[in-house]
Amino acid sequence: MSGGARCNVTNVVVTEADFCGGKSTIIRRILRSFPVQKTVAFFEEIGVRMHEEADGKLFPDSGRARGVLAALLKEIDRLGVTLHAGQRVVDVVGSGDAFLVRTANSALSARRVVLATGGRSLPKTGSDGFGLAIAERLGHTIVTTTPALVPFVLGEPNVHSELAGVSQEVELTIWIDGARVRRLCGSLLWTHFGVSGPVALDASRHWTRAIVEGRDVAIAANFWKGRSFDAVDGELQSIGRARPKLSVQAALATELPASFGRAILRVTGLDGDRPLSQLPREDRRRLAHALTEWRLPVTGTRGYNYAEVTAGGVALEEIDPATMESRVCPGLVLVGEILDVDGRIGGFNFQWAWSTAYVAASGFARRRAEEVESARH
Repeated sequence: MSGGARCNVTNVVVTEADFCGGKSTIIRRILRSFPVQKTVAFFEEIGVRMHEEADGKLFPDSGRARGVLAALLKEIDRLGVTLHAGQRVVDVVGSGDAFLVRTANSALSARRVVLATGGRSLPKTGSDGFGLAIAERLGHTIVTTTPALVPFVLGEPNVHSELAGVSQEVELTIWIDGARVRRLCGSLLWTHFGVSGPVALDASRHWTRAIVEGRDVAIAANFWKGRSFDAVDGELQSIGRARPKLSVQAALATELPASFGRAILRVTGLDGDRPLSQLPREDRRRLAHALTEWRLPVTGTRGYNYAEVTAGGVALEEIDPATMESRVCPGLVLVGEILDVDGRIGGFNFQWAWSTAYVAASGFARRRAEEVESARH
C-alpha cells in the first residue's frame, strides 16, 4: 500500500529529528544500531536493489511493493522460519520464559514473544489496535493514540470541492495556543473532502495531537511560498505598475494555478476581471493576506482507515533500547509502530520498523549465545 504500491523502503538520510513521540535520545540510539546504509545492504542481499527519488526517498528498482514482500518471504523460507498464517491471535499471557500465545483455534507456548502488530492505522490490514490492548494487559503504559499522516477534512469557506485534483506547492504554519510551533513546506493536494498531499499529511500529526490534548490549534497556508505578506503586497504593486492593463485573475495565474486563483477571488469577493493596477489598496492587501495567511478550515481528519501511521502507542521509556525488550514484562519484545514513535512521510516509518526489528533480533542472538556459553560451563 505504501508509496503508491511501489514501497518507499527508506530514505537517504534518517535521524531522530524525523520522528515525534518518544525520547529523541532513545530513537537516535536505535536508528544508529541499524542505519540506512545497513538497510540498503540487507535488501540488496535478498535481491532488492533501490534507487533514489525526490526528497531522498528510496524505492525498489522494480517499482513494485509486491517484489519487496516476495523477497522478505523468500528469505524467511531460506532461513527455515515457520509462518502460521490465517491464525488470529486473541491473547498473550505470561512473562519471563513462559508465554502462552492463544489463537482463535489453538495455543502456542513461547519463551519470547515479539509484538509487531502496528498501531491502529489501516485496520483492514490487521493493525486494529489489538496489539496495544495486549501490551496494556501485560503491564505497559499506552500513550493516547491518534491518526497521523492522514488527510484533512475541511469545512467552510469551501474552496476544496471546486479545486479537487489540483496540486500546488505551499507553506503551512501550525499554531498551537497562539504560538507558531512548526512550519512545513511541500505539495498540497486539494480533494473533494478537503486536502491531502505530503505537506498536509505531515501537518496532520501535530493537529491531531493538539486536539486530543485539548489545545487550540490552527493551520495557516501560504500559497505564495517563501514570501511574506509585505513581499507579496509589494509584488502585486510592482506587477500592476509594470503591466497596468493586466487583470487581477491573470496576474495570479502567473504564479498560481488558474483554478485556485479563481477560487480565492470568489471567496474574497474580489473582481478578477478588474485591472490589478486599479485594485484599491484595501482590496489588494486583503488579497495578499488571503494568499499568504489563509486559515485552513479544518474540521477533522479521515481517521485511521486512511491514516498511514499511528501516533502514540507503548511508552518508549518502558523499552530497553539495546534489545527492544520490555522493562515491565520480561521476555516481551516490542518493535515498529506499536511504540510511541511516528515519523514524517518519506520512508521514515519503514526505517523505524527495520531498525527496531534488527535491535530485537540482535538481542535474541546475544541472549542465545549467553545461554549456550552458560550451558557449556
